[in-house]
Formats: sequence, C-alpha cells, structure tokens
Amino acid sequence: MVDDHDRDGGRCHDRHSGTNFADAVSAATRERVRRLAASVPALPDRQRSLMGMYTGKKAVVIGGTHGMGRAVVDALLAAGAQVLLTGRSEIAVEPGAQAVRSDVTSARDIDALGETVAARFGSFDLLHVNVGVAEVQPFEQVTAAGYDRMFDVNARGAFFTVQRLAPMIREGGSIVFTTAVTNGLGSPTMSVYSGTKAAVRAFAKVLAAEFLPRGVRVNTVAPGFIDTPTMGFADAGAEERAALMKVGDHITPMRRHGTGQEVARAVLFLGFEATFTTGVELPVDGGLGHVETGLSAPLL
Repeated sequence: MVDDHDRDGGRCHDRHSGTNFADAVSAATRERVRRLAASVPALPDRQRSLMGMYTGKKAVVIGGTHGMGRAVVDALLAAGAQVLLTGRSEIAVEPGAQAVRSDVTSARDIDALGETVAARFGSFDLLHVNVGVAEVQPFEQVTAAGYDRMFDVNARGAFFTVQRLAPMIREGGSIVFTTAVTNGLGSPTMSVYSGTKAAVRAFAKVLAAEFLPRGVRVNTVAPGFIDTPTMGFADAGAEERAALMKVGDHITPMRRHGTGQEVARAVLFLGFEATFTTGVELPVDGGLGHVETGLSAPLL
C-alpha cells in the first residue's frame, strides 16, 4: 500500500541557503534512523489518518472478537477510543480495550454485561451490535431448531442487548447494527437468515424514532461478501467457504470481496461522523444489492 506521503520524505533544502539537509546528516546517522523506522510496523493509511480522532470516546462492540467486529475494534483503538468488546470466549486485547465473555442468547449474560459496562464506563458514545449466525438451507429443509437458533442470536439477542445498554449511551451518541445485503435481495437458501436481519433493520428504524428525544442516532450497516475467517458461516467446511468466495466474487458487481476494514470505516462513519443521519441502512456490498449485472447464483 502506498502512503499518502512519500516514506523517504524527499530531499529537503533550506529555501534561503540552498543547503541540502539530507546530505548534511552523516551516513551512519541516516542508517540508524532507517533501521529504527524499519523496525516499527507500518500502520495502514486509514489507521494512520484516524490516530487520535476519537480520543476520549468510549465504545461497546457486541461481537468484537473476530472478523468484521474485530476490525471495528481495531479501528476504534487506532483512533484513540476506549473499547469494551464482547464474544463467547475471552481473548487477549490491545491496551485501551477490555474483553468480556458474553452470550447474547443468555438473559443472565446480557444483564451481567450491563453491570460490567456501568462499572467500567458509566456511560459511553457508541454501541455497535455485530451479532449473527447464518445457516443456508432450502425452504423445505428448514428446521424449527435452526429457525430458533438464528432468531435467538440475530434478532432477539440484538434487541435485548440494546434494551439493556441503551440507557447508558450518552446524549448525542449512536447505535450501529450489522444487518446484511440480504435485506435487499431474495437469496435462495437464506429465508430464515434474511428474516432475522430484516427484523434488525426494522428494530433500527423504530429505535431511531424512539431515541430522537435523547439525540441518539440509530443506523445499520449492511455488508455483502466480506473476507473474514468464517465468511459468515461458522458451520461451513473449508470447501463450502471456498465455493462461497467464488460465488461472491462472481455475482458482486465490483468482482471482489470487501474487507473488514471497509466495513469498519462504514461503522465509524455512522457512529461518529454522520451526525445528521438516523434510521438509514448503509450498504457495504460492492454494489451487490443495487447494481444490475445480469449475474446471479444461490449462495451454496
């Protein structure tokens, strides 16, 4: 990736004397500086530009241990925010972040999470709800167990987590849900999953209206095919994921997958920058839900 600025800094001259300062520094000193610079991991351009932007802000990321959620956590930390993230297993995190083990299908865990957030943050600025499980099944093969499992996590878990944490969001803060490109499509084998994410979209629109008196904005980000370790299907095998990647690249108008970092930028935009925006869904899908290519395929 090319930096916005020339890494070598060019050759600097004194505009009055014409002295070339690069030549004035000894070769040994320049070599030491070069080695020191090489030892520091380079930040992606976007993270470099975010440094310090959200210092003093506090964010809670539900489902932040891997994939898109972890990309959001990393972007927030790079921008100076304090972050509390959750997942079904605790993980090591960078300074400025706190990880809490919490299951959105457990009412007890949701209540305990509320107590933890109150104790550690008191109040906070951004709630990002990034939970979801997906199972691909033709309509006639859907089971009651699979139906309940997806709605318990994707819809019920998201709803009651927000209900518990919303009172702690500061005036002028925001909530960003993760939905999916399926909200605008009729995707074969995705009937139940699509229903869960459509429910979350509906929750967001109603909450956007209900939270207006507090100045809390509520929006959603709708990813398409995003390159994550599970590709959004935790129970899929390696061959199925590889097939899914090929399908995604084939039917996405931009002919590639998105990255977790691209989703994170959308979340931070809605969370902090889009201060006159509430009740909307922002697609991050390479045009999949909006640009006609004449190509289509079932997900698996």
